[in-house]
Amino acid sequence: MRAVDVILKKRGGGELSREEIACIIQGYVSGEIPEYQVSAWLMTVYFRGMTPRETADLTDLMLRSGKTMDLSGIPGPFVDKHSTGGVGDKISLVLAPMVAACGVRDPMMSGRALGHTGGTLDKLESIPGYRTSLSEAEFRVFIARDGFAMTGQTDEIVPADKKLYSLRDVTATVESIPLITASILSKKVAEGAEALIFDVKSGSGAFMKTLEQAEALAESLVRTGKAMGKRIVGVITDMGEPLGLKVGNFLEVEESLDCLEGHGPADIMELSYRLGAWMLIAADLAGDLKEATAKCEKAIASGRALELFMANVRSQGGDVDKMLALRGRYRASEVFELKASSPGYVAGIDAYKIGLAGVNLGVGRNKTTDPVFPDVGLVFEKKTGDQVRAGDLVCTVFARDPASLEAARPLVETALSYSPAKPERRPLVIKEISAL
Repeated sequence: MRAVDVILKKRGGGELSREEIACIIQGYVSGEIPEYQVSAWLMTVYFRGMTPRETADLTDLMLRSGKTMDLSGIPGPFVDKHSTGGVGDKISLVLAPMVAACGVRDPMMSGRALGHTGGTLDKLESIPGYRTSLSEAEFRVFIARDGFAMTGQTDEIVPADKKLYSLRDVTATVESIPLITASILSKKVAEGAEALIFDVKSGSGAFMKTLEQAEALAESLVRTGKAMGKRIVGVITDMGEPLGLKVGNFLEVEESLDCLEGHGPADIMELSYRLGAWMLIAADLAGDLKEATAKCEKAIASGRALELFMANVRSQGGDVDKMLALRGRYRASEVFELKASSPGYVAGIDAYKIGLAGVNLGVGRNKTTDPVFPDVGLVFEKKTGDQVRAGDLVCTVFARDPASLEAARPLVETALSYSPAKPERRPLVIKEISAL
């Protein structure tokens, strides 16, 4: 079978067989098919799309391109959550220990910051000593002992995705729903999860800017995951403004600790409880959202979720004493205070601009080789709907040097808008699609 024939068929709008998709995926991983032909195939998929059956075959073939985590011998249930990325999204740090306290095993394979969105691994690595590169043996031990573990993708796990993702990034084919679906699901199934909850973001700070795009992705993830025999829920959530009050790697660790102690920002607590409730239902540990939410709230109130977070930090090499000593103090030296320009209410905070400001500060990165810093970021004193007087402190920006601060400052200033009347509250959870 020739790659050019597969490209021609898809270019003409034809539906590819599993064997034809395998020709491209297996040939690319083995080096038999050159990048220029795979690039052409990606572009045909971008414009022609894929049927649900094609998307499921692509996902499965990518999954089978490498090894999968072996969690046999560890009692389940294994359930994980995946977010499509946002600004200030530290939900995983709260969610994993919370559901573990309720009896769920969470094998969490996370990513790094790229572009304006943050990365769970970068946040965790801001904790002194914390390791996110785990062997399979370590991953198994920590899940069995602590109820969850946090690791990054290895070269052996879904190598087709690692190669395809980098190629999609430079060929302007990242936004393809079938390609996104296959990329996300192949990694998540490879980590050993039996059920998956997807937090699909929608809004300025999200990858999917419109609700229509977010719904299309959520439906594709749910449909394809179900076809692969997994229990799936897609939760579409708002990313019009940053989540929580802190944006930054160690700053978000601090806010996660606040949440685990039961006094975190309302939006983080609301979303953590909602996603956690769905994870418990998917694990057959609760019959409905009300019962599941009550169990999640108890895990926080009892202190058990916080205990498991600390246990995980120790397991993965982190220094709990140093982490706690840095809490509230780990801040870069260059500081800018943004104050309200007029009285009234905060009408909005553009999550995309805040995310870009974070990239300039070193919270995130434009390319995978860029460094990130633990002590930079933004702390909000006011969020959308809060009343302000002229001159009130709204946000504090922390930078490592004057140049990065000056690059971030205009983005932060223009991200904030004000109104004389209190704006209507936007729902955080927009839509839920269940295949349980």
